[in-house]
Amino acid sequence: MIFAKRLFSGGHTREFVVDHAKENGWEVREAQDNHVVKRSWLHDWHRVENTMARFAIETTQLERDGWIELQGPASSVV
Repeated sequence: MIFAKRLFSGGHTREFVVDHAKENGWEVREAQDNHVVKRSWLHDWHRVENTMARFAIETTQLERDGWIELQGPASSVV
């Protein structure tokens, strides 16, 4: 995984993942409560960097709002 962050608050989870999927480029996935809400593959590294920056900003804001990061590997939501 290139980027993986999973947060928890009030019985809900949010997950943000960027993973390298060889022939398909980089997999980008967002999940809420173990349900994928957005999944795509990017082939341009600059878009991957922009996505990771957006994920970092969003997760930082969630943590400021009281969400807590769950340690351990990202879930296997497909």
